[in-house]
Amino acid sequence: MSELVNIGEKFEPKIVAFFCNWCTYLAADLAGTSRIKYAPNTRVIRVMCSGRIDPQFVLEAFARGADGVLIGGCHPGDCHYQEGNYKALRRFHLLKKLVRQMGIEEERLRLEWISAAEGERVKVVVNDMVEKIKSLGPLRIQAPAEGGKEADAA
Repeated sequence: MSELVNIGEKFEPKIVAFFCNWCTYLAADLAGTSRIKYAPNTRVIRVMCSGRIDPQFVLEAFARGADGVLIGGCHPGDCHYQEGNYKALRRFHLLKKLVRQMGIEEERLRLEWISAAEGERVKVVVNDMVEKIKSLGPLRIQAPAEGGKEADAA
């Protein structure tokens, strides 16, 4: 669970990004070598393919205090492993349902297709995600009530 923000402190979200080695990670590298600045709130984890991201990795990131998780992969049809990004898309839809059932806003989980040549797009996506998470505030996981529905706020 994330730490509570003291009154007067500015909330800076922690975002974990799982980036495909062949596309999104190279785009982030291009952004860096091109001196394209984007929010430093993101910790990038390079994976060989977005399709190899186990849903448990995403859930573990939230459990360890991430306020948001970004998954980046190759554009559909451009996967180095042919169909890995389609597998990532199927897992993403499953993860959306899981995080909702855990009381986590769906907007905290995002999937983007970014090619190796799109360094500027990395900046736009990361900055947009940081701003979205700032508007949501720190992650506070709510336990669902019996029957799978979220408990009413008292």
